[in-house]
Amino acid sequence: MNLTDLFIFALIFNNIINRAYISNYLLFLAPGITAIATFASAFSIGREVGVEVRRGYTQYLLSLPLTRMQLSMGRILGGAVRGLIYQIPFILLLIILFGKLPVLAEAGVMVITSIMLTISMSSLSIVISTAVRSFDLQATMRSFTYFLLFFFSNVFYPDALISRYFPHALYIMISNNPVSIATSIYRGIFTPATVMEDPLILLLKLAAWCIIFLMLGSVFYLRNLTQ
Repeated sequence: MNLTDLFIFALIFNNIINRAYISNYLLFLAPGITAIATFASAFSIGREVGVEVRRGYTQYLLSLPLTRMQLSMGRILGGAVRGLIYQIPFILLLIILFGKLPVLAEAGVMVITSIMLTISMSSLSIVISTAVRSFDLQATMRSFTYFLLFFFSNVFYPDALISRYFPHALYIMISNNPVSIATSIYRGIFTPATVMEDPLILLLKLAAWCIIFLMLGSVFYLRNLTQ
């Protein structure tokens, strides 16, 4: 699905978009699709937690020789690891498309970014799945969150265009979306000229999201275990 997004969107829009903003839409879109693929894979852990909540596996989990915090961290890190594994072919695709192998420092930044993004999205998905017990409401909330993070980001649009045509408040929200931050970091590694913000600031912003969502995910999952 993510590869289809990449190649179909690139095929359709590459000869339509204004070259003053984007010279090659395929290369512009590829880092964003990598972030989206990573987010979507890590986010899917919420469906499993939702099943756990509905079917009442709590007593079984509590009988395991694990603390409640270990169970919580296991769920969150399980989603994160899934996202990291799923991302590997997309990173290889970026290297092939750009014809550039990141140096050690850049590779380290990519790994840190991916870890923080997957932990953030895994935690957020668990928050949604444990906040409500209705299956329909869980599915609706996950889809709505996916929609917001997907389309209200800089995956499809350059920051210069967003800042010019979107209201300033909306631009601030879009540019500080975790998916937008990760996309900007990936773009900065392969095409530095396209990113307007300092990479260190971007990493700090993503770290803040990661800590917030990790704490929320832990609290909500622990609450589920004690109910």
